Amino acid sequence: MFPERFSNLPAYAFPRLRALLDEHAPGGDVIHMSIGEPKHPFPDWVGEVLAANTAGFGRYPPNEGSETLRAAISDWLRRRYGVSVDPETEVMALNGTREGLYNICMALVPEAKAGGRPVVAMPNPFYQVYMVGALSVGAEPHFVPATQETGHLPDFTSLSKDVLNRMAAAYICSPSNPQGAVASRAYWTDLIKLAEQYDFRIFADECYSEIYRTDPPVGAMQVAQEMGADPERVVIFHSLSKRSNLPGLRSGFIAGGAQSIAKARQLRAYGGAPLPLPLQAVAERAWTDEAHVVENRRLYQEKFKLADEIFGDVAGYEGPEAGFFLWLPVTDGEDAALRLWRETGVRVLPGAYLSRDVRGENPGKAYIRVALVAPKQEMQAGLIALRNCIYN
Repeated sequence: MFPERFSNLPAYAFPRLRALLDEHAPGGDVIHMSIGEPKHPFPDWVGEVLAANTAGFGRYPPNEGSETLRAAISDWLRRRYGVSVDPETEVMALNGTREGLYNICMALVPEAKAGGRPVVAMPNPFYQVYMVGALSVGAEPHFVPATQETGHLPDFTSLSKDVLNRMAAAYICSPSNPQGAVASRAYWTDLIKLAEQYDFRIFADECYSEIYRTDPPVGAMQVAQEMGADPERVVIFHSLSKRSNLPGLRSGFIAGGAQSIAKARQLRAYGGAPLPLPLQAVAERAWTDEAHVVENRRLYQEKFKLADEIFGDVAGYEGPEAGFFLWLPVTDGEDAALRLWRETGVRVLPGAYLSRDVRGENPGKAYIRVALVAPKQEMQAGLIALRNCIYN
């Protein structure tokens, strides 16, 4: 029925990387810089909180998250962005933010829009779950270039009226993965106005919001509330994986208008997996504590400076505003990744694996993504080896 089927997806990025590299021996001690798995220490109180709440493993957890966790999330949103959300109706805890980013299409994308197949727009390059969420509900994924020319953010205002009229939703990641670009207040304002004009929702993936160089990134819901926009217009997603170095906790949240969250909760009651109560207790503590977040951000800021020193004179290098990836220009991402592996043992991800071909062009083909998650000395050694291998 559709030109692209959910049952015929392209290979996921990391199996593709293994197929490219693993038949070759590494050229040195392996340094993993391909996967964005945080390696900084998580808070030292995690074990204590978990141990104190083990009795919770004997109970089914509430579908939407405990009252105290949702209150902690609501309080954090108020402190961080100055926004007001009702923890009873406008917040839901997630078992990993990917769960919410995928299921939100099932919950909120209609079967048709403007008499045709609904469109779900997304940046290109992008986090692959956006595409799969759209395909799973029969929507048309529409890939919007996020390149150097567009400030590494998608220009949704450039879309044709036919696409905009059929748009049911637009995914946007800020700070962006992989480029580390941050949407400005003006960017959010223009996008929200466009969504109001053409009646589509904004799915704002803000999972990297707490890792930045200088100024805290402005948030989508923050701007929407300042504008007095329809509260159902924006749905935001946040995670403890990057903010608190807790990727294994699988804890995040979704927040938005009461109608949107009610639909997300209803779907989750049928097919979701709520976070176990002891893990919710850890998450609650994490959202109330900022000291560990400040320290985590300081460690990444040191890494930003190192990257700038190592690549500052490389043509086309742009240090990220936020997040923890470098998006480095190369002639061909696959060739560069394979060469790095065979000559140095440094493992990076070809940019094309995070992008889709559109009219024969892939906006990630001439890039590699480099994760700054390894310990500082190991990361520095990896970046120097990369610089000497690719750019000398």
